[in-house]
Amino acid sequence: MKRNRRGGVEDLWTKTVRDAEGNMQTVPSARHGVGMRWRARYVDERGREHARSFKRKVDATRWLDSQTASIVSGTHVAPRDAQFTVQQWCDMWIEGYKVNRESTVRQARTHITHIVSEFGDTLLSALRPSQVKAWVARLQDSHEPSYVYALHSRLSQILSDAAHDGVLGRNPCSRRTSPPMGKQKLYVATTEQVWALHDAMPEHLRVAVLLGAFVGLRVAEVSGLRVADVDFIRGVVRPVQQWPDEPLKTDGSSQPIPIPQDLALLLSASVQRWPSAFMVTNGPLADRAGPWLIDRAVREAKKSIAASEKDAEKKLLTLPEQFSFHDLRHYLASLLIASGADIKTVQARMRHASARTTLDTYSHLWPDADESTHSAIGVVIAERMDSVGSTAYPLRTESTP
Repeated sequence: MKRNRRGGVEDLWTKTVRDAEGNMQTVPSARHGVGMRWRARYVDERGREHARSFKRKVDATRWLDSQTASIVSGTHVAPRDAQFTVQQWCDMWIEGYKVNRESTVRQARTHITHIVSEFGDTLLSALRPSQVKAWVARLQDSHEPSYVYALHSRLSQILSDAAHDGVLGRNPCSRRTSPPMGKQKLYVATTEQVWALHDAMPEHLRVAVLLGAFVGLRVAEVSGLRVADVDFIRGVVRPVQQWPDEPLKTDGSSQPIPIPQDLALLLSASVQRWPSAFMVTNGPLADRAGPWLIDRAVREAKKSIAASEKDAEKKLLTLPEQFSFHDLRHYLASLLIASGADIKTVQARMRHASARTTLDTYSHLWPDADESTHSAIGVVIAERMDSVGSTAYPLRTESTP
C-alpha cells in the first residue's frame, strides 16, 4: 500500500498541545535543544517516505523544494541512492552484464577500468557533462579516436542504466559530450604480401592464413573450426563455433561460405598432413591451436619477412607493424570488390549483420563512379542533340547582340 502524498517542514523542538481550557498552544518537546531542530520530509513517486534534518528552517525548505521539483520533472533520486559512487554502480552493473558472452564482458571490464580510474570516487549524482567532456579531451591525447568513442559510449551505457534503475536523475552523457566516432584504419595487404605471410608461417599454421584470407574467418573462428564443419566435396565452410567452444559473434556468422574447389583441395591436404578433429592444429599429434598461437605466429612471420627483404623491390612484401590476422578479412573484402562484387555479396561473404556495416567499413574500396555517371549523362545529352539536329549547339554558343 502506498503512503498518502505528504510533505512539509516540522519543528522537532516544539509540539502543539491543548491546555486546560482546550486551547492549542506550542510548548517545548522532549527533544528541545537536542540535535537539529528542523526536519523536512516527503513521499516520492514510489510511495517511499524520505526525511532529512537541518539546523535552519530555510535550509530544510530549500531541500524539500528541490526534491519535490525533481519528482515533478521525473529526475528524482532517493537520497539513499544518491550516495552511490561511480565505482559502486559499475561493480553492480557488470554483474548484470554477465549475461553476455565472456569476450563481451571482458571488453566491458577493460572499458570500466578507464572509467573508474577517472570517476571511481565521484558520486553518480555529482557527475556533470563538463567533467565528461574534459575526460574525453584528455583521452584523445593518448588514444585512437575510435577507442575514445567506444569508452564514451560505454560510460553513456552504464549511466543510462543507472538512470533507468532510479539511482541517477539524468545521464550527463549526450551527443554534446560525445567525441567523433573516428574512422577505422584499414590496411589492405596485396596478394603478394598474403602469400609471403602464408609461406613464412609454420607449415601446420598455413591453413589459418587460407581460412582468414580466402574464407574470411575471424581468428577465434579459425581456432574453433572443426573438420566436420567443412564440406570438401561441395566446397562449403559452415562455421558453428569460435574458440573456445563459444557461440559465434553474431547470428549471421553461421551462414555457409562457398569456396572454390582449388581452396577445398588445399584445406583437405592440410587435414591429411595434420590429422585432427580441428582444421588448425598446433603441430603433429597436437591439439588445436588457440587464437594467441596464431597471432603470435603472424607476428613472427612478419618479422621473418622484414628481415629477409633487403632490396627495395622485395621491401614491398613487408607488412606494417599494426598488421594483424584480422586484416586478412580486409584483403578478402578488397578482392571481392575488385572483382566487381556488389554490396550484398560482400556483406554475405564477410557475414556482416547489415549492409550498413559493410558500407561503413569498405565503402572507400569501391571504385569511383564519376566516370560511369559522366557517361550516363553524356549518352542522354548526345541523344537529345542528335534528335534536334544542329540547333542545340548554336543555342548554347550564340552571343546576345
